[in-house]
Amino acid sequence: MTLFGDGLDAAVQKAFTRPAPKSAGAQMRYLVKQFKGTRAVAQLLRISQRTVERYVKDQIKKPRPDLAARLEREVKKRWQPQIRARAREKAASTGGIIIDARARMGYTAPIGSTDQDRIRHLTVALPPHHAARLLDAQEAGAGDDRLKEITAEALKEVYFQDGGRRAGSLEEVRFTDIEHLEFGL
Repeated sequence: MTLFGDGLDAAVQKAFTRPAPKSAGAQMRYLVKQFKGTRAVAQLLRISQRTVERYVKDQIKKPRPDLAARLEREVKKRWQPQIRARAREKAASTGGIIIDARARMGYTAPIGSTDQDRIRHLTVALPPHHAARLLDAQEAGAGDDRLKEITAEALKEVYFQDGGRRAGSLEEVRFTDIEHLEFGL
């Protein structure tokens, strides 16, 4: 599970205008329609083509927990692509992104400053250029470590340095021991 990637996906999914299919049969039919056949869906979900056909015909109704999770993840990943793209575009151009985090944060600064790590709860609106950077990195397949780095750099500039009005000598923000992380568009 990726904390940052899943959090960004959840934020984008809040923009959906219709709920994704809930039942296993409806989810399977949606994927079969998207992939134009049962063979590709079977390979994607690592099950047999015959099993996919049985789900499509509602001969099987309740998947195993691991298959149910894969099925839901794959459907949500492809659900309402235009709305997903519009939400990402809006965040990257005009809206920005809101991050709500409770984590251990501190920073590297010259000697004599208070750089002690401590648990902080922050709700910060990141401007569109930071949102664009974060969403582009996720789209390019960046891992959680890279997404955490980008988020820490954005928090450094927006929260700790207040857009250049303070803490100009701040070098690096540490963002660890994440207890809660949520994104909003």
